[in-house]
Amino acid sequence: MNLNYLDFDYSEDADDVGTFDAMASVQPAQIPALHAEISAVLVWAHQHWPDACGPSEDGGIWHYDLQGVQEVSTPLVLTFDDTAGQLRAAAGNPAPPRTTITLTISGNADFCGALRDAFAIE
Repeated sequence: MNLNYLDFDYSEDADDVGTFDAMASVQPAQIPALHAEISAVLVWAHQHWPDACGPSEDGGIWHYDLQGVQEVSTPLVLTFDDTAGQLRAAAGNPAPPRTTITLTISGNADFCGALRDAFAIE
């Protein structure tokens, strides 16, 4: 499966635990597709490594962290009153909310290699 929203960066620690980090920020219409991608990655991991999700220090083969936030951006209409020498600001129309989700998924070398292959991660 090719990923359209999740663009992973990879790093590895001194214990050879690999970590993939991705962040995606989408408009409301794109949320279902983003959720589907995240779900596909996590379903795959749970299916291929059942009962192995947990921190490596606790014996887990792989682990993940999900974070999300929804923000509404309201532009400011700025004008400068040259007579008064003042800047004036008024709230404009709010934009649709953006949802930003981060997914961090880590694991041993076998897990990381299989994840790369399954989702064409470079």
